Amino acid sequence: MSDPRTNDEFLDDLEAAEAEALASELEEIDDEALELEELRAERDDYKDRFMRALADAENSRKRSDRDRREAENYGGSKLARDMLPVYDNMKRALDAATAEGSEASKALIEGVELTMRELISVFKKHGIDPIVPEVGDRFDPQNHQAMFEAPLPDTKAGDIIQVMTEGFMLHDRLLRPAQVGVSSNPG
Repeated sequence: MSDPRTNDEFLDDLEAAEAEALASELEEIDDEALELEELRAERDDYKDRFMRALADAENSRKRSDRDRREAENYGGSKLARDMLPVYDNMKRALDAATAEGSEASKALIEGVELTMRELISVFKKHGIDPIVPEVGDRFDPQNHQAMFEAPLPDTKAGDIIQVMTEGFMLHDRLLRPAQVGVSSNPG
């Protein structure tokens, strides 16, 4: 049987079929390229999320380390602050007892001195250091609290003229400022 179509018609039909197949293949390639681009975008999104989660985890670790160190160093600050009046009272008792110099209370004074040394030792063990200003030192508002100002001959304004109580540092933080009197002489 012979095909009633002419060669030109046959070639036109063949070219149309090939063009249609080629268009179909190009459409599939476009679909695959689009799908590949979507997969790349999804991969980049997951990678970005992963990197952010990793950074958050690292920041959380650093923050918890810092919080742990602060809790170790400063967690007992409230107890330490509450112990300072005990230190002050023991110091006053020792000052008063040694001023009297009574032989009868010598053993009691010795016991209070030993207790005071033990308290100071415990303070040192936990990073509590005294701030002990001397008369004549310059007033430092970072470490001292001025309780009064008074003119005193032979002093400069801002010189410490009396120390009422010692101050204390807990590691690098001020636990209590030293309470002092300050000269107000004009310069």
